Amino acid sequence: MSRSARKVDHINHALLTGQALSHGFEDVKFVHNSIPEINVDEINLSSKIGELTLSSPIFINAMTGGGGKETTKINQQLAEVAAETDIAMAVGSQMAAIKDKEQQPSYTIVRKVNPKGMVIANLGSEASIDQARQAVEMLEANAFQLHVNVIQELVMPEGDRNYAGTFKRIEELVHKLEVPVIVKEVGFGMSQETIKRLAAIGVEMVDIGGFGGTNFSKIENKRRDRQLRFFDNWGIPTTASLLEVHHANTCIDVLASGGMQTALDLAKSLALGARAGGFAGYFLKILKEDGQEALINEITDLKEDLTMILTALDVKSPHDLTKVPLVFSGETYQWACQRGIDIQSISTR
Repeated sequence: MSRSARKVDHINHALLTGQALSHGFEDVKFVHNSIPEINVDEINLSSKIGELTLSSPIFINAMTGGGGKETTKINQQLAEVAAETDIAMAVGSQMAAIKDKEQQPSYTIVRKVNPKGMVIANLGSEASIDQARQAVEMLEANAFQLHVNVIQELVMPEGDRNYAGTFKRIEELVHKLEVPVIVKEVGFGMSQETIKRLAAIGVEMVDIGGFGGTNFSKIENKRRDRQLRFFDNWGIPTTASLLEVHHANTCIDVLASGGMQTALDLAKSLALGARAGGFAGYFLKILKEDGQEALINEITDLKEDLTMILTALDVKSPHDLTKVPLVFSGETYQWACQRGIDIQSISTR
């Protein structure tokens, strides 16, 4: 199967498999504040991650590109939504366009329709510095997302099988690329051990891509004759992964993704230390089923809902949510206990 055909295949299977919603957000609860002393108009949703300033902590995470007209249309629609709602947008892996220039329009359309927006380029961990620069130049990108997707590649019939030298390539990109670099998991979460190794080589931003959203093992298994089902439930749930980052105690700034669908999910992620939250499969489903206007309305509602949640918790900004106490239960609590993660300090802050 050609790379471009595979891109379309991924979109169709992503919509078919949906999201598992085993992210762990139901295990996290805010401690209610009965008497907040704040005005809704005082809320400022702007967020800063590394060198990047976002108008709100909501962004469209990497989804597609490189699949001809169908993915061009999706990226155009998403970029128009991003421009209308003033949120950042990441594209899917651009390797298809680097290897086949005919696929470039499916990516360049993003900057064409959103000339002033925050746009994030994307390649896999096999990318060289020259390829990364091509990806950034293609979009005039504000940042570069380097995705790591070992489980997806292992399940993918035609996936990569050699991962030697990945940390060395990441280190080179971080120090030589002219825009900020975000290391992103694609749905299996990041452990504290991985975070510490990334911090040691100079990584300043990660997207933990927790388990619980779009499941790329299930997607790739649908494309296999003999399925590797043991990977379908593999990974670290989103909330547990955010706790792993917290426990790693590095200076890395965190983006959260992995099954996020509501402002409450986002608020919990921010309270667990994330600077912003990426929505992918949920936004794609709305776009494909109900259209652009419905997605614009949903993003507008998410901003309004987040404002209400911050007001109820008596904080003026997304980052201030890290001062709000949380209570944990279920699998997230069990994960934290067995991994030696101090959640008491979060519950009593």
